[in-house]
Amino acid sequence: MTYWRTGSSAFLLSLLAMTVPAALQAQPSSAPPPEVGADLAAQAAVQMMEESRAPDSTGTGPYKAIKRQYENFPGFVVYQPADLSALGARKMPVYIFGNGACTEDGASSRQHLLEVASHGYLVIAPGGIYSGPGVTVTPQSWEQHRDKTRYQQLGQAIDWAAAENGRAGSPFKGKIDTAHVAASGYSCGGIQALKYAGDKRVSTFVIMNSGIMNGPVPGGSGEMSAQKSLLQKIDKPTLYVLGGKTDIAYPNGMDDYARLTHVPSAVINTDVTHAGTYAEPNGGRAAQAVVAWLDWQLRGDKAGRAWFVGDDCKLCSDPAWTIESRKLDMLP
Repeated sequence: MTYWRTGSSAFLLSLLAMTVPAALQAQPSSAPPPEVGADLAAQAAVQMMEESRAPDSTGTGPYKAIKRQYENFPGFVVYQPADLSALGARKMPVYIFGNGACTEDGASSRQHLLEVASHGYLVIAPGGIYSGPGVTVTPQSWEQHRDKTRYQQLGQAIDWAAAENGRAGSPFKGKIDTAHVAASGYSCGGIQALKYAGDKRVSTFVIMNSGIMNGPVPGGSGEMSAQKSLLQKIDKPTLYVLGGKTDIAYPNGMDDYARLTHVPSAVINTDVTHAGTYAEPNGGRAAQAVVAWLDWQLRGDKAGRAWFVGDDCKLCSDPAWTIESRKLDMLP
């Protein structure tokens, strides 16, 4: 059975994260591998070239969002409100994001990350801007950026944000809510985020189209390698966002959620496969759900809470979504 579609280069990229298809990595070790064509890399490169021509979204939030890099922070892409003065006294919580396929293309999920930033968040992804408007993408350039980031970079992003919040002359001085940090990521990047379980700097986890494998990782990648026991270190509210039963990460993501009985947690599914909605304008409906979770967990927003809690919660009544949760009513 074929478990993938070619509608998103980010998805195809995640399938080719290591020397073996990431589709194998996302399946429990006992599951048969999905069919992956020999020309998958060529398909993904072509799709990335098409997606690169799409303009950057500016987000649906109150702050027009941009992405950029800073000289004092090489190797990272920062997503932020274009006009920081528009924030007024409002401070930005931090959203760190591990890229799909652990690619060093920090623009590979740009539409999703721009949407989050437009709601007044400081968003940071490791890597450079290797796709999107003004960037020429070739099959060769697409290939060379795969599997280049390391999970430690997410911690470096948290440290940089904290330093910038206090640095004289920083455009972010006094504008970052360093006490509220979300660790997130797509596919391989979701495993990178989970490696911050127990880190006191992290306030919540948002794990997207991802989950820890039951068994060894084919290819032996250190970034995808993790033990299920890691989940017991999580001590903060956690959200899994999956693409339904045809998402190759669905078995492992659901298994992760089943094991998180000790913390408030939820898993939401929408039938978009492992491709997610990352490449859609403003990040599609998955980005909207993530923003609602962040607004609740990092800002205490009642409207965000209403997406997840109660029999009539927004996701409960939306036919595009299914939701399972535990202990969420314990959260303020």
